[in-house]
Amino acid sequence: MATEDYWSSHRDTPQPAAPSMQVAVADTLTFGTPGRVPFSVEFMPPRDDDAEARLWSAAEAFHDLGASFVSVTYGAGGSSRERTERVAARLAVKPLTTLLHLTLVDHTEEELRGILREFAALGLTNLLALRGDPPGDPMGDWSPVEGGLNYAVDLIELARSMPECADFDYGVASFPEGHYRAPDLEADTRYTLDKLRAGASYSITQMFFDVDHYLRLRDRLAEADPEHGAKPVIPGLMPITSLRSVRRQLELSGASLPSNLQELFTRVADGDEKKNASAIREVGIEVTTAMAERLIAEGAPDLHFMTMNNVRATQEVLHNLGMAPAWGPEFGHDMVR
Repeated sequence: MATEDYWSSHRDTPQPAAPSMQVAVADTLTFGTPGRVPFSVEFMPPRDDDAEARLWSAAEAFHDLGASFVSVTYGAGGSSRERTERVAARLAVKPLTTLLHLTLVDHTEEELRGILREFAALGLTNLLALRGDPPGDPMGDWSPVEGGLNYAVDLIELARSMPECADFDYGVASFPEGHYRAPDLEADTRYTLDKLRAGASYSITQMFFDVDHYLRLRDRLAEADPEHGAKPVIPGLMPITSLRSVRRQLELSGASLPSNLQELFTRVADGDEKKNASAIREVGIEVTTAMAERLIAEGAPDLHFMTMNNVRATQEVLHNLGMAPAWGPEFGHDMVR
């Protein structure tokens, strides 16, 4: 059956993943790769059927390009959570090694136990353990629900205490500029190491736009704990395609845009971001490519692209790195094929 026919005929059918098909994300980093370095991508759970169709198209493309794994961010409530699980389960049977995010937001411990059992039953054994941001205000004060957990390390410890999760592989978040709630970088380093010592095999960083921040984070962890601090630190990259989207992501994450890039994009925008959108995008792809080149040279174990469920920007960066065909119908294909 043709790939397109397979996905269209199974679009409304939940497809549970076979546990044997899920390779640990930590193991994917050690496999050989046709590119210069492994790469992986982050998807968001789609909000409607049209968005879900776009996600499957993106999944096809990144499967063909040889992504080492895909991650799916967590929709906490009701139908969003159900869609998250369904999407992740179907990605896993593509087969794509699938990493599912889970946050503590609005969940009691018992609810989290139930969710973890569901993941295990679906064969979704790769977990990115996150505390998550306060609902409605990512920069607000955190407080757990009654009967809930406080920290990502608590989620790892909970899962590791459950027989159903015996085969899970855990990842956590790390913060090149320090988590905005941490009093200083020393404290942030301790918090990250607590999660790694609790059983996480690797961390994926929050997005950043200065490679030096990533390198300093990696050095801080390894210096503070030569064993657990030496676990892989996967850099999170968001290809820059518009200044509006960058500003929004900086607001949500607390990350910063270096002054040299601010000056560069101000010059390119020339007072009219809409008129000069194409030039801004072109420079943004060049900036992301340069970051990726340096990360490869510095030994990053994987490049993790935050795709917003789109393919083109990431594929353009990969092409610039010599890791993917060029984008566009002028090259005889509409995406990859």
